[in-house]
Amino acid sequence: MAAPAQEQDTQKGKQRRWLGQHPLRTVLRIAATIGSVWVVGTALTTLWPKADRVAPTLPSADAPSSLAPFPSTPVTVMVVGVDANGINDSINRAAPQGPANADSLMLIRVQPERPLQILQLPTELGVNLPGAAAMQPLARSYREGGVALTADVVADVVGLKEGEPSRYVVMPRRALRTLVNGLGDLDVRLNQTLSHTDQRQNYSVNLQAGRQTLNAAQAEQLARFRPDPLKDHERRLRQQWLVRAIHDQMLQPNAILVLPGLVNDLSSQVESDMNSQEWLSLAAAALSSKQPPVISTLPLAPRAGEQPLRQLKAGAPFPLWPPKN
Repeated sequence: MAAPAQEQDTQKGKQRRWLGQHPLRTVLRIAATIGSVWVVGTALTTLWPKADRVAPTLPSADAPSSLAPFPSTPVTVMVVGVDANGINDSINRAAPQGPANADSLMLIRVQPERPLQILQLPTELGVNLPGAAAMQPLARSYREGGVALTADVVADVVGLKEGEPSRYVVMPRRALRTLVNGLGDLDVRLNQTLSHTDQRQNYSVNLQAGRQTLNAAQAEQLARFRPDPLKDHERRLRQQWLVRAIHDQMLQPNAILVLPGLVNDLSSQVESDMNSQEWLSLAAAALSSKQPPVISTLPLAPRAGEQPLRQLKAGAPFPLWPPKN
C-alpha cells in the first residue's frame, strides 16, 4: 500500500510545482489571461470578423465583396500625405528642407453600400501643439509628434468620437505615383493651364487646361501645385479632382483584379496600422457604391490680411464631421 501512496504524493508534488504554492490563484490567473485574450480578440474582430477568409475565385467587378469581406461597421481612416518622397527619408522634398510635414490631410469614412465620405483638413489651420507658445499650422503636428499627435489634434478639432480615427495611412509622394501607375492614367478636367517651376524643390508643373489624361508624375504635379503659399484652398480643390479621378479609376472593371497586387506594392511604401486584408476590405466597401465620393471641407473664417494661419468660422455646429445622415 505504501507504493501507491508514494506515487500519489509524487503526482501531487508535480502538480504543486507546476501550479505554484497557491494553485487556486494560478488557475484564476490563467483563466483571467484566457479571458483577456478573448476580449481583445473580440474587439479586433468588430470591424473585420472574417479577416482570414480568402476569396475562392478571382475577384469580380460585379461583386466587390469577392475581393474581401466588408467591414462590419463604418471605418474612419486618417490619410496623411507627407512632403517627402519616401517614409524613411531623413528630409522632405519641400522648401525649406527639414523633417517631413503633413502636406495634405484627409479623413475618409468607409461604409458598405454608401458613398465615401471625405473630409479635407486645412493644413494651414492654426492649432495648439504641446510645448509651443504660439499657434502652429496643423501640418506641423506630424513633424512634432507623428501619427499619434496628428490624430489627437484632428480628433479634437473635428469633434470625432472616442477611438476615431480608427485607422491611419501615411502616404509619401512615391506611394501616390505607385497608386496611379497601378490603377492606370487618370482622366481630369482642368479649368486652367497650370505652369510653374520651382528651382528650390527641383520640380516643375506643366498641365494644360481642358480634359487631360494624367500619368503618375503628372498626378503628383497636380497634387503639389501651389505657386502662392496663401492659396492652399485652391490646391485642395485641385486635390479633390485627383481624388475623384482615382475613385473613378477604381470603378473600372479591371481595377478590382489589380488591387491585391497593388496593395502589396503599397504596403512597403506607406506607414499604416492596417494589414493587407483590411486594405482590401476597405477597397471592397468603397467599390460597393457606384456613387461619387462626398467631399467636405471645414468652415474657415476669412483670412486676416497676409496671416498664413487660418481659423475656424465662429459658431460652426459641433461636431464638424461627419455629416448626419
